[in-house]
Amino acid sequence: MNIIQNTPTISFPQALEESSMGVQGLRMVITGGAVGIGAGTARLAASKGAQVVISDLNDEAGQALAEEITAAGGEAIYHHADVTIDADVEALMAAAAAAFGGIDVLHNNAGIHESMLTKELSLETMTRDTFEKVMSINVTGVWLCAKYALPYLRESDCASIINAGSTSSISGYPQCQAYGASKGAVMQLTKMLAVDLAVDGIRVNCYCPGSIHTQIVDKFLEAAPDPQAMLNTMTMTHLIPRMGQPVDVAELVCFLASPESQFVNGAVWTVDGGSLAWRGTLDVLGMEVQA
Repeated sequence: MNIIQNTPTISFPQALEESSMGVQGLRMVITGGAVGIGAGTARLAASKGAQVVISDLNDEAGQALAEEITAAGGEAIYHHADVTIDADVEALMAAAAAAFGGIDVLHNNAGIHESMLTKELSLETMTRDTFEKVMSINVTGVWLCAKYALPYLRESDCASIINAGSTSSISGYPQCQAYGASKGAVMQLTKMLAVDLAVDGIRVNCYCPGSIHTQIVDKFLEAAPDPQAMLNTMTMTHLIPRMGQPVDVAELVCFLASPESQFVNGAVWTVDGGSLAWRGTLDVLGMEVQA
């Protein structure tokens, strides 16, 4: 008795053709897309034939990026949106659908670290407003974007949501209370959405970068008591001995968006240079081993 039901039979030439499609023709919304990982993803996806909607609060950088992509022969538009405001998010999704006829991929990339708001990063000194601001952008923003993209994603034959987690979704780091808590929530929200949206044929996955050279990392280093020591801590844990670049993450995002990853759902992917593959030592926390 064959217990595997409804398994399609695909000839090799057909499978090869479908697996080489990548993100070509996919309509992607990228939040926080003006700089960093979002910008890197927009450039790479557009170069591979995707139609890209760049969303951000940084209008100058976002518009310039859209113009850069268009001048290079790609398809991209910019739309201003605050991911914590319902009306902004709803308008973003409507504008994306109007521009390209629908939405296939939502890349929830917009995010913030508390060091971008304040230098008071300890439990004693951080304010509730700072903590809640980080949670609002990093968690509520992901949920709102998924909520308002849903009607359009339901109409797609290759629908997926790709959320930006972090290695701090999985592991603890100093001076990352709000950011780490928010990224842990994003990882779990990814799994919950994957379960709830499976009936709609919408895949939901999450990637967890290590230290990637972005504005968030620059601000985090500036807030550290010893920026060089913190930089060493961040990069010396990488088994690939360098800081990651936005394109390193963008390649993974494009894979997760593509038909090649059609059997990947509810997954958490580390893209961290091997950082979490081994254990660090107490000296990174300024501590010594006690007898």
